[in-house]
Amino acid sequence: MITYYFTIALVVLVLLLLISMFRILREYERGVIFLLGRFYRVKGPGLIIVVPLIQQMVRVDIRTVVMDVPTQDVISKDNVSVKVNAVVYYRVIDAQPAIINVENFHEATSQLAQTTLRSVLGQYELDDMLSSRDTLNNAIQSILDKQTDSWGIKVSNVEIKHVDLNESMIRAIAKQAEAERERRAKVIHALGEQEAAEKLSQAAKILSQQPQALQLRYLQTLTEIAGENSNTVVFPLPIELMQYLKQATETMTPPAK
Repeated sequence: MITYYFTIALVVLVLLLLISMFRILREYERGVIFLLGRFYRVKGPGLIIVVPLIQQMVRVDIRTVVMDVPTQDVISKDNVSVKVNAVVYYRVIDAQPAIINVENFHEATSQLAQTTLRSVLGQYELDDMLSSRDTLNNAIQSILDKQTDSWGIKVSNVEIKHVDLNESMIRAIAKQAEAERERRAKVIHALGEQEAAEKLSQAAKILSQQPQALQLRYLQTLTEIAGENSNTVVFPLPIELMQYLKQATETMTPPAK
């Protein structure tokens, strides 16, 4: 009787071992197989066989991971304290080094992203942080991708989400922007005055070379004045006429005795 129950238990155990040999890995999963503690091979996806007690399997997800980098206190190159957070996109491209070369590649990538974020942003001034996001993103992504290459990880993208400033710095930036707008307005006004003066000078030069054109301009001005609803009409006299009258008066005046 004891032998019967022992045989049934043994059969059940063998069946369980046989069933446990078969594993199913999804399309985005890989299995790192260890044979008696030593790396054997990477299997998957699909149906694979893992020999119980002799082989062990570690599942690895090879989908892109979106990791939120916690807010970091950064001091810029021009000694401005800011709070910066970012998001990192990475994925496992080689499951073997991701399991063997680093204990926890998710945690390792997170810590590396935080230190790299502080290190890279500390080399730039505040204006660059606010205006050159693409340059900073590319610099951080390049450093992370190079350092995680030995872990079998590919960092595909890094995006800086927020650069937070304190209230005093926000007010200072607002004053600076206002002063810059006023400066640009004055420069544009000065350029307009300079261009207008150049055009007037050219027009005066042309009119001085052609007296007929000056006379036509004089008549046009009178027509414009007459068309206005005004009781006062101003007749401008050419300077040449005034000089002619002055010379005639001097000629007609007898010399003093």
